[in-house]
Amino acid sequence: MLEEFRRRPNTRRERSLRLNTLIRLRWLAIVGQSLAVLVVALGLGFPLPMTSCFVLIAASAWLNLYLTFRYPAAHLLPPMAALAILTFDASQLAGLLYLTGGLTNPFSLLMTVPVVISATSLPLLWTGLLGLYVIGVASLLAVFHLPLPWHPGIELALPLIYVAGMLIAIISAIAFTGIYAYRVAEEARLLANALTETELVLQREQHISALDGLAAAAAHELGTPLATIALVSREMEKALGDDPRFSEDVTLLRSQSERCREILKQLTSLSSQGEEHLARLPLTSLIEETAAPHRDFGIQIKLEAGETVGPEPVGRRNPGVLYGLGNLVENAVDFARNVVSIKYRWDNETVRIAITDDGPGFPAEIIDRIGQPYMSSRQPGGSSGGGLGLGLFIAKTLLERSGATIEFANAGGRGKGATVEIRWPREMFLASGDPFPWG
Repeated sequence: MLEEFRRRPNTRRERSLRLNTLIRLRWLAIVGQSLAVLVVALGLGFPLPMTSCFVLIAASAWLNLYLTFRYPAAHLLPPMAALAILTFDASQLAGLLYLTGGLTNPFSLLMTVPVVISATSLPLLWTGLLGLYVIGVASLLAVFHLPLPWHPGIELALPLIYVAGMLIAIISAIAFTGIYAYRVAEEARLLANALTETELVLQREQHISALDGLAAAAAHELGTPLATIALVSREMEKALGDDPRFSEDVTLLRSQSERCREILKQLTSLSSQGEEHLARLPLTSLIEETAAPHRDFGIQIKLEAGETVGPEPVGRRNPGVLYGLGNLVENAVDFARNVVSIKYRWDNETVRIAITDDGPGFPAEIIDRIGQPYMSSRQPGGSSGGGLGLGLFIAKTLLERSGATIEFANAGGRGKGATVEIRWPREMFLASGDPFPWG
């Protein structure tokens, strides 16, 4: 079912960092660094090397100006270029800290910022290298640095254990915030990729459903020129009479134009007479339509009716629902040993469909995470058949859009098969009422 979709162009969002984002963050850092130096030197009157500090700040400002005029604002940085810029930022901040007390400076925790930015936008390898570089620089700053700016004539000497604690705090912050930012960004990226691909699948299904309307439109547009051709051919037949040179060709032309008109009439009739029938599906027809393409793979598919209350619900044909149910049946067939059972029932409140296979079932450690776009298979180490990744995420998303609730469980215990239950409120299947919730 997903083969045609897999041949689509790649729409995945790779890790990248927009240059304009870094430029704006650096301007913010430049303003903050300048204010800090001026407040300490002029406001508090603490002695510090202002010239050297502003040389480092000016270097950061110069780089910002160069990047602003050299590249467009929407330029996406390749990983190596982004790593080089973040390494410069870490080095510039390390230089300022060296001039103003090293790790005894309370602003030393800002050393973690380049690593966090890298974790959200660069591959894990580059983030790890930058993290190691920042940890190495911080370790040097714990030992080598100028005195912390303080009142003139007084040197503020902090105990070694405090400096060691600051180093440990920086290392811990780099590790934990970096890992946390990486995981959050990666999950958001996977979710965005999966939702994009879900939209592509839904567009394809809607396009297929709209083909009958296009056929009717084509029949309508071609009707007029074919009528003109038929009229001209009749006039030619009357004018030429029994002329042996043209009579056979004119007769053939007229008969073929009449045949085309009959074909177009059938298309128009099919669209107008069968439109309502095709637009809505009883529950049993919906299930049969989703199960039919999977009956030829050596796995028996059984349809079982449960307890029913009231007339059979009739729902509007929805490409997303058809695709989602079809994907769930396909997964069940992939994992089943012999039989897949599709049980359905309805009452005055809900409509339920349960798809059960006799395969190995869901491992307990992943059952709560099924339907996430980065799952790969039922078994932690993979499986020879089926998958629970992007395809199942798409199916789950499309069914939930229709108002369904989906539950995954093991049928009768681990190793005795898996079951997926889909539930809708009954009004989703009512034949009357407009607008229909699936539409």
